[in-house]
Amino acid sequence: MVHQSPAINSGSVAAARFPWVALVFAASLFASAALLFSIQPLFAKLTLPLLGGSPAVWNTSMAFFQAALLAGYAYAHGLARIKSQNLQLIIHAGALLAGAVFLPVAVSPFVGSPDAQAPVAWLVTALILSVGVPFTVVSASAPLLQHWFSRAKGEGGHDPYWLYGASNLGSLLGLIAYPTLVEPALSTSEQGSLWGAGYGALSLMILFCAWLATRQPIQQAQDTRPAEMSSASIVSGTGAKSTIRWTDRLMWIGLAAAPSSLLMGVTSHITTDVAAAPFLWVVPLALFLLTFVFAFAAKPFISTRWALGLQAILIALLGSVYWIKSNDWLMTLIVHLSAFFVTALVCHQALVSRRPNAEKLTEFYLLMSLGGVIGGSFNALLAPVLFSSVIEYPLILTLALLFRPNAAAPWDTRARIGALSVAMFGLAILGLDAMGRDISGNAGLMLIIAAAMGALMLANRRYAFTTAVGFLFVATQPVGMLTHYDHTERSFFGVHRVTTMPDPNTGTPVRLLFHGTTVHGAQYTDPALECTPLTYYGYETPMGQVFRSRLASSDKLNVGVVGLGAGALATYKRAQDGLTVFEIDPSVRDIATNGQHFTYLSKCATDTDIILGDARLTLAQAPKSSFDLLFLDAFTS
Repeated sequence: MVHQSPAINSGSVAAARFPWVALVFAASLFASAALLFSIQPLFAKLTLPLLGGSPAVWNTSMAFFQAALLAGYAYAHGLARIKSQNLQLIIHAGALLAGAVFLPVAVSPFVGSPDAQAPVAWLVTALILSVGVPFTVVSASAPLLQHWFSRAKGEGGHDPYWLYGASNLGSLLGLIAYPTLVEPALSTSEQGSLWGAGYGALSLMILFCAWLATRQPIQQAQDTRPAEMSSASIVSGTGAKSTIRWTDRLMWIGLAAAPSSLLMGVTSHITTDVAAAPFLWVVPLALFLLTFVFAFAAKPFISTRWALGLQAILIALLGSVYWIKSNDWLMTLIVHLSAFFVTALVCHQALVSRRPNAEKLTEFYLLMSLGGVIGGSFNALLAPVLFSSVIEYPLILTLALLFRPNAAAPWDTRARIGALSVAMFGLAILGLDAMGRDISGNAGLMLIIAAAMGALMLANRRYAFTTAVGFLFVATQPVGMLTHYDHTERSFFGVHRVTTMPDPNTGTPVRLLFHGTTVHGAQYTDPALECTPLTYYGYETPMGQVFRSRLASSDKLNVGVVGLGAGALATYKRAQDGLTVFEIDPSVRDIATNGQHFTYLSKCATDTDIILGDARLTLAQAPKSSFDLLFLDAFTS
C-alpha cells in the first residue's frame, strides 16, 4: 500500500483559511435533502385522493423515488469522471435548468385519470412526468457535493463522508416538518410553489459550491489509514478502503438493500395489521434516516457493539411474539419499530465501515442506491405477486441477521444449550398444534420465552442465530394465528382474508371479510339466514334504519353505495330498486361476487351494478340527481 503525503498548494491553504467553505457545502447538502424528503409526502398527498388511502401508494412511490435516486447517483458518478471542473459546472447548470421546467410541483395533466385495473402503472407514469426530472437532479447533490468538497480540500476534505450525515439530518427534518408545519398551513398548490422556490435557491447554492471546487487544483485522493490497518478491521470513523473488490461492491448493495426492504415491510405491516393511522408511515422513514445520521457521524451516537446487542434482543423478542395479536397496539408498534431501527442501524454501520476512499465516493453511493432500489422494488413490485400476505417483512428481517459478525470460536456449552432450546421448544409448539392442543395460554407463552432465550444464546454466531430466529418465526405462528382463513388475497390496496367463525351470541357460523385487522363484511352461512345483513349494516343500525325508512316511503329507489365490502347492503334492495356500488379494489369485487365466499350479490340482489375505481372520480361522472340515497362507507378504522 502506497501512502502519499498531502500536497501543499495555495488552493488547499486558501481553503483551510476559510472554514466557511465546509459550512456552505453542509448547508447545501442539508437543503437538498430537505427538498427531496418534502416532495415525497407532497406528491403522495396529491395522488392519494386519486388512488385511495392504501399503503401501496406510499410503497410504490418510495420504490420510484429510490429508482430516481439511483438515476441521480448514476448521473453524479458519470459527471464526476469528467476531468474538467468547469465542464462539470456547465453540464449540471443545464440539468438544474431542465428540472425547473417541471415546476411548480403538480400532477401532470398528461397522465389522465387513474386506471383501477393498473394503478401501479398509472402512479409510476404520474411520478415520472410530474417530479421525475427535478427529483433526479436534486438527488445528485449528495454525491456531487461531497465529491466537489473532497476536491476543495477544506478541513476534513480528505474524508467527506461526514457530510452525508448532514444530508440525512436535512432529510429527517424535511420529513418531520411536512406533516407538522407545511401540510397544515398551506394548500397543495402553495406547497408546490414553495418547493419550486426552494429548488431555485438550492440551484444557486449548488452552482456556488461547484464554482468553489473550480478554484482548487485537482488532487489525488489520499489513504488516511495507518499502514498496519487491514481492510477487514475498518470501523466507522477510522478511515476508508482504497482497494475495492467485487465482494466489497456486493456487500455495499446487500447492506443497503436489506434496510430499504425492511422500511417498506414494517410500514406495510404496521399500517395494515397494527394501526391504520394517518401519516404513521412517516415514523419508520424518520427512523430509517436517523440510522444514516448515526452511522455516518464522525463520532457514533450508538456503538456497533451496543447496536448488535440490542438487535439480538429485539429480533429474538419479535420472532417470538410476531404472530400474537395484542390490543396494546402502542407496545406492539414500539417493538416493531425498535427492531427495525437497530437492524437498519447495524446494516448502515457495516456499510460505513466498508466505505472506499474519496476517489471512489460516487461509485459507493451509486451501488448503495442500487441496493436501495433492489430492496424497495422487491417489496413494492415482487412481494405482492409472490406472497399472499406481508411475509416479506419477517423474511428480510431474518436474512438481515446474516450481516452480523460471526464468532470464530468453536461451539461451547452455551451455544449447544441455545440451539437445543430453540429446537426442542419450537418443535413442542408445532407438535401440540398438530395434535389440536390449545397453546394460546400460559403454556404456549412459556414455550415461546424458552425458545427466545435459546436463540439469544446464539447471538454471536451468525448462521446459527439466523436459523434460530427463522425457526422462531415459523414455530410460533400457531400460537398467534388462531384463526383459520378460508381464502387470502393480496392486491394493491392490501391483504384480504375470508374466514368462518361462530356467532358469539347464537353459535351460528358467520363468514367474515377482513382487510388487515378490520372487518369489512359478514354473512351467515346458513341458507335460511344468508340474506340477513350483519355488523353495522344490520336492521337496527343507522344504515338499516335509514334504508328501511326510505323503502317504506318510496315505491322505487335508486341507491348508490361507496364501498362494497361483502355486499351486505344489497339485502335491502327490492326488485324495482336500482343499486350501484362504487368499489376501488378489484379484489374486493372478486371476493364479494364469488358465491363460495359470500352470496349477498349472487342470491340476494343479482342485478347490482359494480363500478370499479375511486368513487371521488367515478361518482363525479354520474349524472346529477342519479341517486335518491347515497351511502358513503369507503373507509373504517
